[in-house]
Amino acid sequence: MAAPPSPHGKEIMSTLATNVLDWRNVRAKLAPYAAIPLRLIVGYGLLAHGFAKWHRGPEAFATILQAIGVPSPHLMAWLTISTELLSGVAILIGAFVSLFSIPAIIMLAVAIFTVHLPYGFTSIKLQSFNGGRAQFGPPGYECDLLYVACILALVLIGPSPWSVDKYRSRATLT
Repeated sequence: MAAPPSPHGKEIMSTLATNVLDWRNVRAKLAPYAAIPLRLIVGYGLLAHGFAKWHRGPEAFATILQAIGVPSPHLMAWLTISTELLSGVAILIGAFVSLFSIPAIIMLAVAIFTVHLPYGFTSIKLQSFNGGRAQFGPPGYECDLLYVACILALVLIGPSPWSVDKYRSRATLT
């Protein structure tokens, strides 16, 4: 003989359903903010790479570009540094993201095909562990593809809260 249904079972199911619906409401309310972490990490990453090249000197980066056979290495060094810095700032603050995504993606594609492709996909290649420190081999193109994917996601998502583009879109509507 089966036990009669517990009245507490219905309460538990009702509470669970309410929690699921509440979570959907929270997700819907927070969804517009999903692009912000992408903007922050991509913008900061591009800035960090640009500042690192700038700090070492564009001439040092031009020497590296010349060694790998990039034409007009001095011009390309300045273009790369400028692209990283300007795109980094634009993406970080969410200003003209669609426009600045084009040179950023082109720069990343050039890096993939001129530097990282021969080393394969994986960016982290642990070679040894000496003196308490990990020693890594040359990075593959994984991180460049992640940057490209994030930039494309930002373009597709469109302006997010706390961005210049969102402010600009509101200003044009009024």
